[in-house]
Amino acid sequence: MYKRIILKLSGETLAPERFSESDASHSFEASRVDRAAKAIVDLTDLGVQVGVVMGGGNIWRGRFTAEMNPVLADQMGMLATIINALCVQDAIQRMGRGATVFTAQEMTRFAELYRADRAIARMEAGDVVLLAGGSGNPFFTTDTAAALRAAELGADAVFKGTTVDGVYDSDPRKNPDAKLIRDITYLETIERGLKVMDTSAFQLCQDQRIPVIRIFNMDDLDNVLRVARGEDIGTVVHL
Repeated sequence: MYKRIILKLSGETLAPERFSESDASHSFEASRVDRAAKAIVDLTDLGVQVGVVMGGGNIWRGRFTAEMNPVLADQMGMLATIINALCVQDAIQRMGRGATVFTAQEMTRFAELYRADRAIARMEAGDVVLLAGGSGNPFFTTDTAAALRAAELGADAVFKGTTVDGVYDSDPRKNPDAKLIRDITYLETIERGLKVMDTSAFQLCQDQRIPVIRIFNMDDLDNVLRVARGEDIGTVVHL
């Protein structure tokens, strides 16, 4: 059983699978937000301390045009992750549990400015810690932010949910003969250029000796609990 994990939660997990013009939001669906929050709460019920690094893809996915300033575009993406973190915080709190949002940017009217010691203290007190704003820097994805927070917070593992079943030797959406890799080292993923996470995230986990990244299909959020219990799902990436 893991003591402390960093869960990378994509923004798309919170979004409607389909939407109409009458929907209140095209970025969120209440039942999917609650489903994600319940999976996180159930994880804490296993006795696991949980930090959640939020993605923002349901709100913002990049520049409108090639001419748009890439730094500003990335900053807009950071803001999207903060909106998502506040949304999930609300859902967790409505379930009667504690949740604290930390941001990489100073935004104290909405959340706490991230500090590793404070985040650890909140997790040890039983709160879910929602880590928003990415790494605080442009040109780095939330995958790399998850690796960074795992290193800073002394996590046993990074859980990365995807839309496929794990790490493949080629893109399974393009190659029907792609083979699922069940077990692989950080170095092998870097050398083979496997793209299920950023190379910088794998490199950071290797350098900082994060024991394991678990990569699995998150279409079924119960997979989070199965992986936490040690079931053989998806891919194990390790030292």
